[in-house]
Amino acid sequence: MFNFQKPIRSVKHALILLSMTCGVTLAAHAQNMVPANVNAAAASPSVQPRLADAIIVVVNNEVITRYEFLERLKMIEARLKSQGGAMPPRDQLQRQLLERMIVERAQLQQAKESGIKVDDAMLDRAVGRIAEQNKLSMPEFRKRLEEDGLIYSKFRNEIRDEITMQRLREREVDNKIQISDAEIDAYLAAQNGTTAAAPQELHLAQILIRVPENATPQQLADSKKRADDVIAQLNAGADFTKLAVAYSDGTDGLTGGELGWRTAERLPQLFVDATANLQEGQIAPLVKSGNGFHIIKLLGKRTQSVMRGAAQDHGAAAPAAVKQTHVSHILIKVNQVVSAAEARRKLTELKQRLDNKAATFEELARLYSNDFSASKGGDLGWIYPGDTVPEFERAMDALPIGQVSEPIESPFGYHLILVTERKSDDVSQERQRMIARQAIREQKMEEATQDWLRQVRDRAYVEYRLEDR
Repeated sequence: MFNFQKPIRSVKHALILLSMTCGVTLAAHAQNMVPANVNAAAASPSVQPRLADAIIVVVNNEVITRYEFLERLKMIEARLKSQGGAMPPRDQLQRQLLERMIVERAQLQQAKESGIKVDDAMLDRAVGRIAEQNKLSMPEFRKRLEEDGLIYSKFRNEIRDEITMQRLREREVDNKIQISDAEIDAYLAAQNGTTAAAPQELHLAQILIRVPENATPQQLADSKKRADDVIAQLNAGADFTKLAVAYSDGTDGLTGGELGWRTAERLPQLFVDATANLQEGQIAPLVKSGNGFHIIKLLGKRTQSVMRGAAQDHGAAAPAAVKQTHVSHILIKVNQVVSAAEARRKLTELKQRLDNKAATFEELARLYSNDFSASKGGDLGWIYPGDTVPEFERAMDALPIGQVSEPIESPFGYHLILVTERKSDDVSQERQRMIARQAIREQKMEEATQDWLRQVRDRAYVEYRLEDR
């Protein structure tokens, strides 16, 4: 076994030495690790403690251990295999994963310093929504995770970290994006010339070769050469997803670089311009932004056939009229005192009283709703599409006028919903400007997020090392 007294100089160096001290490849270690459900006492005492104790990287004042790395590698490899297609070279996958873990650790440290916390109640609701999206009950969901080789407690911790980083990004990126009145005026003027065109959606994937903040000419040239090498491999027939996993510095790299379906207004203008004349499956010429070099592939293009309203597509030309709903609700919030089951039970009792004509909706809202609208008898006024969270809006749209919903869950708690009126109305000038502001924000978000992540990484103290304990 090796005992390194000095910091390792690079990610590649760290990974080579990691494999050497393990005695076998990282993948082999991941496969030979003791299953989570086996008593720790049954594990080999000469191997397991070393896996848990070895330090690969120091990030500011915390460490990433070899055990953490191997566990994460095992999960990533399992997910990539389940998705099919060719696996990237293992050393490239390891490099990308280690870099991602460094950036994540730096974000979580910043969130902790900023006082951002995700309590158990919020985490329970998030995991519950994931199970619901998979059409599974919580026991079924836990069983499915175990069948896939995932430990439920570790899955919860990963979701907690994801929510924490998202809240940090909202504070550090979303809330700091500035949009001037001049930008809104220019956007509306441009949209006025395209009102007849149906909005286009693009399905893109990208490989980002990041350039360090305040990069030297040599660093810029090295990044450009790396991007050119990736394009050469693509031109020779290499798989884009495989190369994204192996090379991309973007947050979406380990998932193949896919950005999903987005309207043009929700993409950076650089991406829209670069793919304007492409056919599906083609690669755009190399795009340079403040964050680095982007290799963009057009996976698909389509015209939106359904428009639910101006707020739905965030920036396609506002229609002459949009649907509005006059709605009231009774909200019971879920917290440390009131459980989800108690909130649902209470609203079920209130609905029975309403069904039996024992009280009016307004009376019960004033007495029981945990919302600012309680003083108004639960009246939320006229709601546009996109004004509320999706769970609430879906239930509201499905309700006949005058009918009270069953208890509906949202991130805020549980609701009883009553629709009193519906109408179509012209979009006011103020509303149009709000829609334009949101569209411009979406355009700026991708680049602003990548720029912030680059700063987080560049400002973190990172020391690669591997010690034999």
